[in-house]
Amino acid sequence: MVMVPPIGLAPSGDAVLAQLDILAAAASVPMQAAGGAVDPFVFRLSIFVLAVFVGYYVVWSVTPALHTPLMSVTNAISSVIVVGALLAVGVALVGEGSPLWARILGFIALIFASINIFGGFLVTQRMLAMYQKKKK
Repeated sequence: MVMVPPIGLAPSGDAVLAQLDILAAAASVPMQAAGGAVDPFVFRLSIFVLAVFVGYYVVWSVTPALHTPLMSVTNAISSVIVVGALLAVGVALVGEGSPLWARILGFIALIFASINIFGGFLVTQRMLAMYQKKKK
């Protein structure tokens, strides 16, 4: 049974990995009956690959008229990524500490998400300027 935290409490990284391992074990029951087991890394990698394909086809099927609302949604998603990246970078200052590679990857995610947000606002501003009347 998967434990869901109460509202307002986010599961820790270990809890999330434990829940993914439970899902991987549940998904691998048919494979175990066939004589093999699914590695949790392979399970997580397959979810990532599926997310990449779904994201690619969703973004490229958007009509140009919906580009500006889509940019605002991606800015909102990037803001959530910024919060997660800040937690990854600053968690060593609060708790027991985290590996250096996790803090470095969090910093890289923070930079990329910030660039994405800034670029999204620039593109949105430029597209909205195309619909304004020209000043004479």
